[in-house]
Amino acid sequence: MTTFENLDTLARRIGDGQLLALAPDYSWVPMALVRALIRRKVLGKVKNLHLLTVPIGGLAADMLIGAGAVGTLEAAAVSLGEAGLAPRFTDAVEAGTLHMRDSTCPAIHTALQASEKGVPFMPLSGLIGSDLVKYRDDWKVVDDPLGAGGGPVVLLPAIKPDVALFHSPRADVHGNVWIGRRRELATMAHASASALVTVEAVEDRNFLEDEETAAGTLGAMYVTAIATAEKGAWPQGLTGLYERDTDHIRAYAEQAKTAEGFADYLKAHVLNEPGDEDGA
Repeated sequence: MTTFENLDTLARRIGDGQLLALAPDYSWVPMALVRALIRRKVLGKVKNLHLLTVPIGGLAADMLIGAGAVGTLEAAAVSLGEAGLAPRFTDAVEAGTLHMRDSTCPAIHTALQASEKGVPFMPLSGLIGSDLVKYRDDWKVVDDPLGAGGGPVVLLPAIKPDVALFHSPRADVHGNVWIGRRRELATMAHASASALVTVEAVEDRNFLEDEETAAGTLGAMYVTAIATAEKGAWPQGLTGLYERDTDHIRAYAEQAKTAEGFADYLKAHVLNEPGDEDGA
């Protein structure tokens, strides 16, 4: 049964060494929850996370890496888009302090779909010829097992995250969450052992009983816990509610080029937010 909690209680559900599936910047990333998680890292209460970006990372991933919360990252890319390189990610890779598992967008989606369907692996042919295959010893190249002349395929092991994280404009009182056409959020939740969701508001209705909302709703059976966080995607945007704060993101990209600048950013925009510092 879905529970309704506050933001810090939601963050306390994430433990050391867990595999987190994180929504991309263009698809309702839970920035308020990421900031709460960084505060827990600073307090020494969470570390060595394994981060899976679905399928690419941006500001949220860069901040978690810069805060030292991430030990392993699997991603198709990490970038701040028009704001340039993700500076803390770039420095961590160059310094060798982050274990990077290169992947592709189709590969990440396919591996999650394997868990979604309850199978140990899924085939994907588009990776054949890529140098990535040489560096992923967990990917296996096999001949077409049906002997139908389809050529070799790559078998990708299923990825089953411990936790899926994303933000949404709204949930209902029954724990159903509106995701609209962002089907990657459904795949993340289906594949993961749990899903933690922040929302702008909780509505006193049932989305699944309304023809206009049912098709774009993730059912409560896939949602572990929900917390209300107004402007919870900021400085990223949220469809129909607020725009991406491009000036803030560009300023972050410049300031976070150095470890000292990033530390100043955390003091100004993360560590000064109210939180439950005495929480377990």
